[in-house]
Amino acid sequence: MAAVVNQRPIFARRLAQARLQKGLSQTELGLRVGMEPSVASPRVNQYEHGVHEPKIAMAKKLADALGIPPAFLYCEDELLAKLLLRWGDLTITQKRALLKQAGVSGKTNPPTAA
Repeated sequence: MAAVVNQRPIFARRLAQARLQKGLSQTELGLRVGMEPSVASPRVNQYEHGVHEPKIAMAKKLADALGIPPAFLYCEDELLAKLLLRWGDLTITQKRALLKQAGVSGKTNPPTAA
């Protein structure tokens, strides 16, 4: 028998994962981001089931309410997602050491125009 693959979009899965990890109901999360009480649970439910995906501004509000970086909600790589969750807890020295170990300069460069 073939394994069942989760077909929900990554945003939907990550949002549900983060909300459950925080121990919040869909209603509580919706209220924390300023949704009306009557739509808080249904709207978050739709996000978590991939029926709708929020605009970037709402995704940022959801991430802020959950205490996670917005990038986590869109990250398809499981190991990178774990790193994103942990990144904010690292000191600048730890971040630079990790980047050095990965062969990346710790200096930030502005994006170049294409």
